[in-house]
Amino acid sequence: MTVEEWLGEGNQLGTDIWTKKYRNGEEDFEQWLSRISGGNQEIAEYIRQKKFLFGGRILSNRGLEYEGRKITFSNCYVVEPPEDNIESIFDCAKKLARTYSYGGGCGVDISRLSPRGARINNAAKETSGSVSFMELYSLVTALIGQNGRRGALMISIDCSHPDVEEFINLKTDLEKVTKANISVRIHEDFMQAVKQNADYRLHYTREATGELIEKTVNARSLFRRIAETNWDYAEPGALFWDRISGWNLLSNTAEFSYAGVNPCAEEPLPAGGSCLLGSINLAEFVLDPFTDHAQYDFEGFKHCVEVSVGAMNEVLEEGLPLHPLEEQRQSVAQWRQIGLGIMGLADCLIKLGLTYGDEDAVKMCDNIGFAMADSAIAASAMLAKEKGAFPACCIDEIISTPYFLANTTEKTRELVRKYGLRNSQLLTIAPTGTISTMLGISGGIEPIYANYYERKTESLHGTEVAYKVYTKIVEDYMRQHNLRSDSSLPDYFVTAMTLGYRQRIDMQAIWQNHIDASISSTVNVSNRFTVEETESLYMYAYEKGLKGITIFRDGCKRTGVLSAADRKETKKLSAGEGLKRGEILLVTDDVIGKKRKLTTGCGSLHCIALFDPHTGALLETYLSKGSTGGCNNFMVGLSRMISISARGGIDIETIVDQLNSSGSCPSYTARRVTRKDTSKGACCPMAVGNALMDMYNEMQEELAAMRERENGSRGDKKAPKPRAVNSEGTGNRLYCPECGEPLTFEEGCNICKSCGWSKCQ
Repeated sequence: MTVEEWLGEGNQLGTDIWTKKYRNGEEDFEQWLSRISGGNQEIAEYIRQKKFLFGGRILSNRGLEYEGRKITFSNCYVVEPPEDNIESIFDCAKKLARTYSYGGGCGVDISRLSPRGARINNAAKETSGSVSFMELYSLVTALIGQNGRRGALMISIDCSHPDVEEFINLKTDLEKVTKANISVRIHEDFMQAVKQNADYRLHYTREATGELIEKTVNARSLFRRIAETNWDYAEPGALFWDRISGWNLLSNTAEFSYAGVNPCAEEPLPAGGSCLLGSINLAEFVLDPFTDHAQYDFEGFKHCVEVSVGAMNEVLEEGLPLHPLEEQRQSVAQWRQIGLGIMGLADCLIKLGLTYGDEDAVKMCDNIGFAMADSAIAASAMLAKEKGAFPACCIDEIISTPYFLANTTEKTRELVRKYGLRNSQLLTIAPTGTISTMLGISGGIEPIYANYYERKTESLHGTEVAYKVYTKIVEDYMRQHNLRSDSSLPDYFVTAMTLGYRQRIDMQAIWQNHIDASISSTVNVSNRFTVEETESLYMYAYEKGLKGITIFRDGCKRTGVLSAADRKETKKLSAGEGLKRGEILLVTDDVIGKKRKLTTGCGSLHCIALFDPHTGALLETYLSKGSTGGCNNFMVGLSRMISISARGGIDIETIVDQLNSSGSCPSYTARRVTRKDTSKGACCPMAVGNALMDMYNEMQEELAAMRERENGSRGDKKAPKPRAVNSEGTGNRLYCPECGEPLTFEEGCNICKSCGWSKCQ
């Protein structure tokens, strides 16, 4: 079988993802399948049938550990929370750096750190607070590369910590802690205080001095602030910590505790804990899809769960010596967590003719979820019979947990009583953005984001033509039913933006009943969604038993920092609008020049920009280094490429977009930390981009002032600029750093439906 045959005719995007992300060297599909399956023929067949797929780290790295590369099979880790001393705080940073260097994402909780103003016995006299060290951990995340990408980080804090208000407000400054997600651990006593509009005590006792720091806040006001910042900045997320701690296989194990969650929050883990990921494609178990007699193949599904649990345990064994830190190797050996999840749920429901979030769909998911949990637990018990239970396994504690009792048949309970469990944690629902896009299916438990995506192409006559690219499940249905337009689709073709949030949460809640870890999920809402509705959404999520929740409101302020440029619905272009392919503008002598001196990691850098005197469009750029300003050939090459792009009709926002996607430079970052005199940015190209945009905005202001003087008005008669109108409603959108197409926000991740790029993979 070739990869084209495996992924299906015409799935060029899937083939490109496989080639760029998961294929090793020149291996063909069969060689790749043999490598990632590790000789397990059953799991190889499920992969061949597209019924199961390992997580991205395994697809990329399995079988390559003997080539001298520092790799891990685990997507995520939780490092031990730092203690309240400077050595521990910086040890934590070191652990993050080492884990990132192997390709793992991390979570860290800062609740043990003293709040701002606590007395300390050093030159500072009082601490700058727990929140101040978040910038350190964000900086480490930015510095350590992962095959051209940065690391991923989740930072959390307890809702009772005196710094929680500062923590909540931190990322309303879009320049702070840009390389981390943040979440608040919310407890039941706080939520009860919110319901009663009561006061809530924030408190911290500093062990070194015995000092008690406390203050009282109104719980409802604090809850409102969480909702407001999430509404406008997409953070912080909420972690309902008592539900996390109480709904799993170890909730009765006194010596066990969760230390934090991974970057997408689907994996609560102990200190040093890590997790392997793999997902079952629910859509492939629908028999007679798109018909009135479609049904779910429960027996086939349960057998796939059993085989998948076995295969993931094989990977766990192979990966034990590969974890970056000794504490991680010890934790994994002690608790043996795996994270088997799902993808393709939305496609599955459509094939069954069920509407996502409706009562009959929720009931179907309840049945599938129970079958998955019961089968996974039984499979882990049979592995324990063969190879032994995980070292810390206490059978009596496990079989008495509420989660176990709610998710097992008597047959499975008897197996666990006899043999224990091979794994302390089995199920999760992680982001599957890249692998589900490769297969052409919906991700995780998310509804399909849209029935189609609009693409534009240039016709033979040089005009731009828009056309629809249908989501794969929509295309399959339309082909089978000979439909010519998506307007004829049945009502059960709902999308993320047409669903009510209660339907969305109902679906997550029923799955959470059967998942012993957690679920990575973000509720997408329209720009019109209000803060009051956000509060109601959070409260409903808590009442329904979710372990965590966050929202992403279309057009929120966080978009401005996630997007490489602040794009408008109508985008200003350079004077090259209407240029034919290959044409460039001639630069005349009447251009207006501006100059900026930049301070970079290597020294000074001089940036000169020349603008059109009538439109203010960028036309040319000249870069030159100071005496210690870096490589002059690089400066010349970069300035020439910026100039030819501008003269070829590419707008300045797009040019700066590309410059801002360059990543961090270690020398730049080091100087910013030590001397604090660098220009805005994280490397030379970023600094140039920021300077160009600054000069461009200054140029536009000067032109507007000049026209105001000439016209005697407030600029309402200013000369029209060339324009290119984007698709309606695309203002403040996120754009892919690889291909420039709009991103969608699903499963807590930014995902490109055009090239397969995912922030989480």
